[in-house]
Amino acid sequence: MQIPTLLDILAAQRRLRPYLARTPLHNYPALDALIGTAVYVKHENYQPIGAFKVRGGINLLAQMSAAERAAGVIAASTGNHGQSVAYAARLFGVTARIVVPEGANPGKVAAMQGMDAEVILHGARFDDARRHCEELAQAHGYRYIHSGNEPALIAGVATEALEMLEDEPGLEVIIVPIGGGSGAAGVCLAAKAINPSLRVIGAQSEASPAAYLSWQQHAMIEAPNRTVAEGLATGAAFELPQRILWQYLDEFLLLGDDEILRAMRWLVERAHTLAEAAGAAPLAAAYRLRDSLAGRKVGLICSGGNTSVTQLLRALQSD
Repeated sequence: MQIPTLLDILAAQRRLRPYLARTPLHNYPALDALIGTAVYVKHENYQPIGAFKVRGGINLLAQMSAAERAAGVIAASTGNHGQSVAYAARLFGVTARIVVPEGANPGKVAAMQGMDAEVILHGARFDDARRHCEELAQAHGYRYIHSGNEPALIAGVATEALEMLEDEPGLEVIIVPIGGGSGAAGVCLAAKAINPSLRVIGAQSEASPAAYLSWQQHAMIEAPNRTVAEGLATGAAFELPQRILWQYLDEFLLLGDDEILRAMRWLVERAHTLAEAAGAAPLAAAYRLRDSLAGRKVGLICSGGNTSVTQLLRALQSD
């Protein structure tokens, strides 16, 4: 697996242009007051599937061979990666199958089904669904689209960082949520190629710390996977994103789920923005780091807005 280059990311940006509008980068005075510095939110929750991953799905399927398209694609997901694959598959006339945990967000499941994907429920956790997905791909010859170990996915999602730096070239820090790490890896590649001094900070739930532990130890680590934040819920690290994060990620925080849910509420109150838990994690990290961020221009990637009503109510009731 080759690490994407800036040329790959620029090519992805051109490839995505006919299919996706650029998402806005907004500054909110109430968030500035909360963090104590200038904060800019990248609204990937405005994407047609409500999450950043659609960039990678379209970039990958746009380049697939006729044989791969004819075989159909399969992916494992807690929701957003699956929606990305389903959206892109429908765009290019490809049959998609998505394996999700049995307790998956019903709104995300309905969205995938609405995009004509076959949704297969399997296992209690994402990693159970992933293993079953890999077995089905092997048995039936489907093109398996891993949620992290795909250079085209990483190049596609990296385009969010290009847009951020086009809109606000003075950004000094970008904070990005990490589950499997494809989004953070893409941000690292794009941001560091443009401005090597820009700091990229990752945020993950302490209830699902596999990516954090792998980054810390420079080894592929499995760990308990218990977070309520679906987009951060992985129990095993992914090789290609980790190779990129080991080289380029400047800092990595573990957050409590309570901190993340509180940040969801803050985004509603202070930015009139609906974020899922993963999308709120960068704001939670910025609040934790607010003293060290003072006086710097900070970009926060709101990676998605596909929360459930149950989780939203829990967030709104948080302290």
